[in-house]
Amino acid sequence: MELDQKLLEISRLFRIDYEYLGYETIQMGNVNQTYKVNFMLPEGTPKSFLVQNVNTYAFQNPIGLMENIDKVTEFIRAKKPGQLALHFHHTADRKTYVVDGKNFWRMTNFVPSVTFNSVTDPNILRNTGKAFGEFQMDLHDFDSSQLIETIPNFHNTRHRYAQLMQAIRENKAGRVDEVREEIDFLLSVQDTACKLTDLHAAGELPLRVTHNDTKINNVLFHPETNDAMVVIDLDTVMPGLIGHDFGDAIRFAANFVEEDSRELDKAGVNLEFFRAFAEGFLSKTAKTMTKTEVETLALSCFVLSAELATRFLADYLDGDLYFKIKYPDHNLVRTRCQIALAKDMLRKMDQMNQLILDYVAAAV
Repeated sequence: MELDQKLLEISRLFRIDYEYLGYETIQMGNVNQTYKVNFMLPEGTPKSFLVQNVNTYAFQNPIGLMENIDKVTEFIRAKKPGQLALHFHHTADRKTYVVDGKNFWRMTNFVPSVTFNSVTDPNILRNTGKAFGEFQMDLHDFDSSQLIETIPNFHNTRHRYAQLMQAIRENKAGRVDEVREEIDFLLSVQDTACKLTDLHAAGELPLRVTHNDTKINNVLFHPETNDAMVVIDLDTVMPGLIGHDFGDAIRFAANFVEEDSRELDKAGVNLEFFRAFAEGFLSKTAKTMTKTEVETLALSCFVLSAELATRFLADYLDGDLYFKIKYPDHNLVRTRCQIALAKDMLRKMDQMNQLILDYVAAAV
């Protein structure tokens, strides 16, 4: 069956009965195949939806993933009647997916918007912080135990260190001797990097609903005002710690350089960008955070940077089996850049902590 007819068939299964106009392929993300499917309403107004063919190799429990998404998005929509919210359409038997042979389809509302892969304007980053903060706020009273862990041990830093130690022992690619300096640093900060995991294990940090991919391009912005409209890409939504989302956002957005830059002397946390995201995020979340969550929020940025460094380095030692690489030492370059960022975060930790305390005080 031609794609054009397949998309129409899938749309009908999601109970979209309007006049079909056609589709456009959307270059959105690197995992799923996305299409904008266009219809005409009876009154003559065009209306579009997004249909995605989910990559079930990347997401090996797609039904569990969609059950997570459905619970979270419907919970948020119930809190915001009449307001813009992400919505996954349901079939006649209330499923948010259609399984068609090897294909796994889903449909969401289409939101006219713009996205950014990187920013130079702190105000856009502040709005990003507000968006992810509001996502947390909307779900602060959601029971995270209702969700399955779609990627087990995703931010279990002790587990990530155990994987690194295994990679060092096995030395599959014969590269251990060239990365002694990187290994020594990561092992020297292990207890600091694992503090969030340890605090949660001790019952001192609560599980919340976390997004787990808090990059700026997972927020839709108004095309004229640059106000944040809605958070998207909920494939990694599962139980986690609030610091996981905050720390990963800072790690990605507030580094002076790209995460695979060779200019290690330039890598570090941009405090202007840190300040902007933190202000936006805490303006929404401060009133619901525990004292320990506040006290470890700045540390979470170091934790996520060090954790990712262990993952890049373990993959390099294993022979680059997990992360896609563009050149032979790509994962080593990534490792070194994350380590440079983590070291700078340690130097600026007092400043970062004080900024967070100031914004929390202002918000509450």
